Amino acid sequence: MEPVGAGALLALLRNGQAQTRAELAQLTGLSRSTVAQRIDALLEHRWIVPKEDAVSSGGRPAVSFAFNAGARVVLSADVGTRQTRVAVTDLATQVLAERSQDMAISEGPEYVLKWLVQEFENLLAETGHSFADVCGIGIGLPGPVEHTTGRPVNPPVMSGWDGFDVPGWFEHRSGAPVLVDNAVNVMALSEHEALSPQAEHLLFVKVGTEIGCGIITEHRLHRGAQGAAGDIGHIQVTTAPERVCRCGNIGCLEAVASGWAIAERLRDLGEDAADSQDVVRLVRARNAAAIQMIRQAGRDIGDVLASLVNFFNPGAIVIGGDLSDVGEHLLAGVREAIYSRSLPLVTQHLNIRVRQLGDRAGVIGASLMVIQHALSPAAVDRAVADG
Repeated sequence: MEPVGAGALLALLRNGQAQTRAELAQLTGLSRSTVAQRIDALLEHRWIVPKEDAVSSGGRPAVSFAFNAGARVVLSADVGTRQTRVAVTDLATQVLAERSQDMAISEGPEYVLKWLVQEFENLLAETGHSFADVCGIGIGLPGPVEHTTGRPVNPPVMSGWDGFDVPGWFEHRSGAPVLVDNAVNVMALSEHEALSPQAEHLLFVKVGTEIGCGIITEHRLHRGAQGAAGDIGHIQVTTAPERVCRCGNIGCLEAVASGWAIAERLRDLGEDAADSQDVVRLVRARNAAAIQMIRQAGRDIGDVLASLVNFFNPGAIVIGGDLSDVGEHLLAGVREAIYSRSLPLVTQHLNIRVRQLGDRAGVIGASLMVIQHALSPAAVDRAVADG
């Protein structure tokens, strides 16, 4: 049995299982003196604060404690192919300040990351904080990331980023630990948190310039052996077997159903469409060609998801990314394909919906990734031991 340290007590206070020293002693089996020592350590590090008096089982007032979401702040960034959003949050993922900037990721890592450092400094100043208050930095990137190192690996749309040591570059300049992951994974974290506890098994599908999938199983993010799980954008589909994808293969889902692919076909028809946002604009303007293409994109995505539904049996599928803003046009195609090609048992209680958090999903998910790491029992125990 693992020792019950201060971090384990903090976890019990955070999830509401306990509020007082007596409750903590009862749940953990620790002596009251040991619980008192560990509570004092958590108070000293400001992880918890006393709250209003609670009534103990004996009728005497007992001091209760609450998690202090303002003990530290988190810096988070959702780096897209054309736009980047940054935010500072508290330890409950409450956004304290944020901003976004149009920026091509093809500018390269040095350019983009220097901008992030400057904007993080501005946000900290705006909220009255400094890097000394930061418990971690979370960054989502629009491509495959080796989770153990935080380095992008052969990203199709990120020229100059392959193998770049993003955490090392950032930690040297900020002094804070840095976690980096594929943007779709951090979005899956935030959308799962928004649906939890209903969604024990969830697929989050990002449909924008790229197409990817974040996988939640038993309330945990599944990254796979190297962090590449969920790369559904490069599964081959049958509707356009000769269409060339930006990865170099032909017939990829991304080559027929992503924002860039639809925009390209609309341009061939003479429409003014440069990217995913233009596709959304045309659909909202009731452009018949755009609506037809979005419906077919939904069916193509749904065909791929139907296989995943039969294999994985999720309780929920959340559609996010820029193209999710077209609403029912995309969702109808996805549902049509999934329900026609999946077993009745696996779709019996399946919830298929669009994202809840909108454009904030990336920064909230990146913040949540840091919080889960920084507030893990082992990490809290180390922080307490280090003073």
